[in-house]
Amino acid sequence: MTETRSTVVVVDDAAEVRALVRTQLSLSGRYVVVGEGSDGTEAIELAARHQPEVVLLDVSMPKMDGLEALPRIKQLAPQSRVVLYTGFEEGGLAVRAHELGAAGLIEKSGAIGELADQLDAIKRTTPVGSSGTSATQDATSRRDELTVLDEHLERFREVFEDAAIGMATMTLTGHIVRANSALAASVGWDAHDLVGTPYSALATGGDPDAVAQALRDAQDGRTAAVQFELEVGTPTQRRWLLATAAPVRDARGRPLYLFLQSQDISVQRRTEEALRQSEERFRLLVEAVQDYAIFMLDPSGLVVSWNAGAQRIKGYEAHEIIGQHFRRFYSDEMQSIKHPEHELELALRDGHYEEEGWRIRKDGSRFWATVVITAVHNALGEHVGFAKVTRNIDERRRMLLDAEAAAQALATANHELEAANALLEREAADQAQFLAVTAHELRTPVSVLSGSATLLARHWAQMTEADRTELSQSMNTSADRLLRLLSDLLTASRLESNAIHLDMQAIDVSQLLTRTVAAARAATPDADIRLAGVSDLQVLGEPDRLAQAIDNLLGNALRHGVPPVVVRADRRGDRVDITVSDGGEGVAVGLQERLFERFATGTHRGGTGLGLFIVRELARAHGGDAWYAPDADGHSTFVLSLPAHHRPDPAPARGGADLP
Repeated sequence: MTETRSTVVVVDDAAEVRALVRTQLSLSGRYVVVGEGSDGTEAIELAARHQPEVVLLDVSMPKMDGLEALPRIKQLAPQSRVVLYTGFEEGGLAVRAHELGAAGLIEKSGAIGELADQLDAIKRTTPVGSSGTSATQDATSRRDELTVLDEHLERFREVFEDAAIGMATMTLTGHIVRANSALAASVGWDAHDLVGTPYSALATGGDPDAVAQALRDAQDGRTAAVQFELEVGTPTQRRWLLATAAPVRDARGRPLYLFLQSQDISVQRRTEEALRQSEERFRLLVEAVQDYAIFMLDPSGLVVSWNAGAQRIKGYEAHEIIGQHFRRFYSDEMQSIKHPEHELELALRDGHYEEEGWRIRKDGSRFWATVVITAVHNALGEHVGFAKVTRNIDERRRMLLDAEAAAQALATANHELEAANALLEREAADQAQFLAVTAHELRTPVSVLSGSATLLARHWAQMTEADRTELSQSMNTSADRLLRLLSDLLTASRLESNAIHLDMQAIDVSQLLTRTVAAARAATPDADIRLAGVSDLQVLGEPDRLAQAIDNLLGNALRHGVPPVVVRADRRGDRVDITVSDGGEGVAVGLQERLFERFATGTHRGGTGLGLFIVRELARAHGGDAWYAPDADGHSTFVLSLPAHHRPDPAPARGGADLP
């Protein structure tokens, strides 16, 4: 009598994971996959239609994640056991899953060959319609050794937990899966209570809907990261957090989950408020001063503001002088030699200009004045105009000096505050993004390699040729990902520490490009890669390093561009420019300045953000450079520029007979 197989619905946004699970469960002889889906909405529909015995449900998926779909599945298919199948560390997630009605939780990092046994254990320990979490403990207890990935994740976990800024991993729809103690402390929650909570629910002040929209923008991937502020805490203990959310993607560009880092900016906000109040007091002071003419000029010298002291000293009302050139305060003689304009030139060159001299009032009378003109720049260093302070020589000097010092101190404090904050945000975001991306880039290929190898070794004869081919292709893809990541990490580390050694030699550019393009075509047979315009050129360098740089440019074009990809080399004076271009729409203007920086990942297709950084640093190590230069049609073009190597002239023939 044939044993009845249990019906299973598998829901995961990664097609290769679904294929691996489907094959393993089929080979077990105990389960049959009756439906597959890629997000929570499909999971609900499949569960309602098939009423399966088991729903194997991923946690982080687009549109609707597993945590959000789970209660709906339990309502429409109450006899189905829902088992969460997740790449997240457990860290309290199992408890939250149990509260929502899950029968168990299985981590993807476990051996794929044990999946059927884990499901059997959950079925035995969990009656139909109830929930439990024993499969997680069973899977965890069977791990025999700590792999290299486990060690890497442990180091990441320590950094995550001990970080001074708040960090969290979230599902694509914004539900917290793991939070560190810094985040819990900043919002006044217990870290375990945060698991399963929508991040937008933490906003007790301001607009929670705006927070939810920011997280949706992060998932969409139109920008590398989304930054937003939210108010947390009680009305008597209000705090402000600055949060940055970015999607972590797999090598195919699919979003896996959101990584969030936040910092308490309450001190900064209070400082900004104090600065605003100080500026307001300064403005009121300037407007109220009667003994000083204090006003602003635009960069060309037109009056743009006017205080009561200026009206009293010079006789003009604001509507009579604003928009007029300040040269009318000078005598005809000074105007004829363009002395007012010369003052502005000196003020812009030196930062300020001071003098004493005659000035003219509205009624034509003269008074002896001391004048200070200060060039004013905004926080970006852009010149926006001049501040001009004038007083009668008999007036006290102290008020003028106080006003000038206050203005300078306010501008300096604001500039330093913004610069320090920007540096802190950049360093923290780069470090957090690198750790999160590296951890995920390692986890997925290692899991696929381990699971596929186990299946092929144990069940080769039972599998169809199509199953073996599919698993072999998955193994090749995962191995290539690991090798490229390792190469990029080692090269970037050596470049950063100036430990890279170059074995310089004369290189034939045509041969170098031919070999590199051939290797790229072999790795990606379907790619349209063309080699054009290569003449008899030589450069001085190390072949392997230059091949790595060109290969990175080709990989970047194949991942992010549109075919065809065209490679060519041209002589430009004493340099050889190697260009790699594609038919795409080019790089967004906002990302172009950061293309060659570490960890810059501006598209939705994944990667560590090291490829172009390595290209530029290798080029500079060879005495050249690399840059982005879109063509006339806006298509992407990357340039690797290297010093040309001149071929030695052939030795002249000697006259006379050859000597023996």
